[in-house]
Amino acid sequence: MRLHRNLTFAVIDGLTEIFNEGSYADKVVEKLLKRDKRWGARDRAFVAETTYEMVRWKRLYAEIAEVKEPFNRDNLWRMFAVWATLKGITLPDWKYFESTPSRRIKGRFDELSKIRKFKESIPDWLDALGEKELGSEVWGQELQALNQQAPVVLRTNTLKTTREKLHDLLLEIDVDSNFLKEYPEALQLKERSNVFTTDAFKNGLFEVQDASSQKVAHFLEVSPGMRIVDACAGAGGKTLHLASLMENKGQIIAMDIYENKLNELKRRAKRNGAHNIETRWIENNKTIKKLHQKADRVLIDAPCSGLGVLRRNPDAKWKLKPEFIQEIQETQQQILQEYSKMVKPGGKLVYATCSILPSENQQQVDLFLATDAGKDFTFVKDEKILAHTSGYDGFYMALLERKNS
Repeated sequence: MRLHRNLTFAVIDGLTEIFNEGSYADKVVEKLLKRDKRWGARDRAFVAETTYEMVRWKRLYAEIAEVKEPFNRDNLWRMFAVWATLKGITLPDWKYFESTPSRRIKGRFDELSKIRKFKESIPDWLDALGEKELGSEVWGQELQALNQQAPVVLRTNTLKTTREKLHDLLLEIDVDSNFLKEYPEALQLKERSNVFTTDAFKNGLFEVQDASSQKVAHFLEVSPGMRIVDACAGAGGKTLHLASLMENKGQIIAMDIYENKLNELKRRAKRNGAHNIETRWIENNKTIKKLHQKADRVLIDAPCSGLGVLRRNPDAKWKLKPEFIQEIQETQQQILQEYSKMVKPGGKLVYATCSILPSENQQQVDLFLATDAGKDFTFVKDEKILAHTSGYDGFYMALLERKNS
């Protein structure tokens, strides 16, 4: 591979924003890709993938380059030289790469690869927490999986087409995909592609949604005609899946504390042809109280650490703080206590997170079931999904049923 100056500069500029200004990697990459209209698909892929790799391996590369935060541009060039050297890329004759110690870089990499927190590029506190909750062996395997690039998985919008028809339609524009046996609406792309520019996407035939995330709507056991509450709907990936499973029959009330996310959901619902979704902004607890014991099903896709989705959000591990984990667990329990009251007797509730920590998952469910609000519910089943065993995002979901009496 030959390095091009304008592409490399774009990566360095992006890393400056992400590491020093606290910007989110996905937003920075999105902006970088609009920088030069002359860039082809390969150029844009280089900028996006290299930026994400540098973010993912920040600690390892910084340690090898012997630089510390906040990184100045010289530091970032040294880290970039580490990335290129480990990739086997010949460094061009640019002043930024003068006296790069290639042999020493490889030696340091071999040395640091024996220490997990460097090898898997993770903060000390997070490494200790993961080991405490999952055990050393499982945590090590999970970290390795979460440092891989996530596959692109589509979810067929069955309100408009079938998985087979979507597969054939995409194949006509040279986008090949595989069927996933245990995921009835899923197609996994064989090669990465910008599917958002396709007519199939613009016409609402599919959404991009990880295979693990696609399990949640099925776990809720919905059927056409029900009244469903998606209590932490966000921009509505799971809401739209629920609408398709319900064949547009019945009612889905999509709720969130962020009104702008619900506005995005409305836009997506229109594209998807999902007509049974009503959005409600949670301004205060009255919004919840109005629905007490009114829903056949309630989905709580709770806010969490997001540790199960580090493959697609690698900057999250650098933004997370130990106190946030404690705060989010308190929020999760509070949401379970309040939002569970919307389930009517005989109805069901799913509590889900994209975390792999038991303290955010089964321990929260156990804690809830031991409270006054939780005594009205019985535990039905749960599923723990780890990235290293599934090949997809880490996820957790628990199904609870409200007692009739």
